Amino acid sequence: MKNVNEMSTMSKWIAGSRPRTLPAAIAPVVVGTTLIRIDARPINWLNAALALAVSLLLQIAVNYSNDYSDGIRGTDEVRVGPIRLVASGLASAAAVKRAAMLTFAAASVCGAILAYRTSLWLILIGLIAIVAAWTYTGGRSPYGYRGFGELSVFIFFGVVATMGSYFAQSEKITLHAFIASIPMGAISCAILAINNLRDLPKDALVGKKTVAVRIGDRAARLSFVGLLLLAHLAGVVAVAITPRCAITLALLPQTYLISTEVLRGASGRDLIPLLGRVGKLQLYFAIGLAAAFAI
Repeated sequence: MKNVNEMSTMSKWIAGSRPRTLPAAIAPVVVGTTLIRIDARPINWLNAALALAVSLLLQIAVNYSNDYSDGIRGTDEVRVGPIRLVASGLASAAAVKRAAMLTFAAASVCGAILAYRTSLWLILIGLIAIVAAWTYTGGRSPYGYRGFGELSVFIFFGVVATMGSYFAQSEKITLHAFIASIPMGAISCAILAINNLRDLPKDALVGKKTVAVRIGDRAARLSFVGLLLLAHLAGVVAVAITPRCAITLALLPQTYLISTEVLRGASGRDLIPLLGRVGKLQLYFAIGLAAAFAI
């Protein structure tokens, strides 16, 4: 990996967007979009592209806003995971805040176009999502510092992203869409959980009371495994949508290997590769469900 001082302007902003977290934005859109095929209807590719753009831009905006908020609070001064722009001195706090605002604005434009093409209610949902994204670590009382991050991730990068993508195709809210959203939300929470497990010692020192800090190391590891198992359980329940959803059980060996490493005590930098593997697991899970819906 390059020394931070040798990074180009483009590469530092790409690194700051935290690419390993982007599968969490792509996966629910893939699942929600392809679910329309269960209704024997064609995919509206423009709406699908707009939904994907909104999801990706919101994820990147969240990452930049967290970088800014944590940076000015000093909670990233001892960083174990991927670089943070403000804490590492690669970019000023003002520049990172501006990047977050511009990315939120771009997401808003894409969302407004999608709402115009479907339902204006999506504008309200989008505004709520942006407020939730900013106040995760920003503002006077960020809820991410009080242990509500996983709940927010489950709602917005699971339920809302998946059901919203299906709504963009069907203009309907259904139980099937909710069932399909559960594995997406559970694995998105697992991505956050492994981040918080990695940062647990540092977060405890600076008073950032994530779920991992509140329940302790061992319980945090067990809850991480529980989230992955919840995803598989939801995949089994999704057999009610189509029996082909059983294909997701083929990912159990990968889940077992990841879970085993976490339960054996992987910590610090050893958890960084596992973060990428959980992201891939979510993407493979989404591909499996998408294939089940589309065939």
